[in-house]
Amino acid sequence: MRCPYCHDNNDKVIDSRESEGGKVVRRRRECKNCGKRFSSRERIEETTRLTVIKKDKSRVPFERSKLLTGLQRACYKRPVPTEVLTKTVEEMEEQLLNRGEREVESLEIGKILAEKLKRIDGVAYLRFASVYMQFKDLDDLIAEAEDIKQLSPEEQEGIDQGKLF
Repeated sequence: MRCPYCHDNNDKVIDSRESEGGKVVRRRRECKNCGKRFSSRERIEETTRLTVIKKDKSRVPFERSKLLTGLQRACYKRPVPTEVLTKTVEEMEEQLLNRGEREVESLEIGKILAEKLKRIDGVAYLRFASVYMQFKDLDDLIAEAEDIKQLSPEEQEGIDQGKLF
């Protein structure tokens, strides 16, 4: 591992910890050349790589970071912790990998994430769904908002949603 400060390739591991449910190892390292400390993360490389089929039928590699960014945009200024969004993306990826399919349509990914987001935060769901579902007019958006208002507290995962209207 190269030091990000002096770029020397000589370091020692000071501490190792599991994170993300044992799927990632975080290592604290110290450069033997300059003495500065830095962290690295190791993740098992999935042998089954997912390919996403976009709307235009092009194929791109699955990237968890793109999904997380989309959810973070939908949850901008909402009381949703980043850890909840990270867990949501991980659950969705695991759900897709458990299917055993190597290719998945982007619409399917959007549908799964929208359903999970609906239970987390109604406003964020509406933001996400307005892009994913491409509402034709305001009536479609209002109808979807009315559906969310009808959700019982048990169907929500406990995060305060505030008022939709």
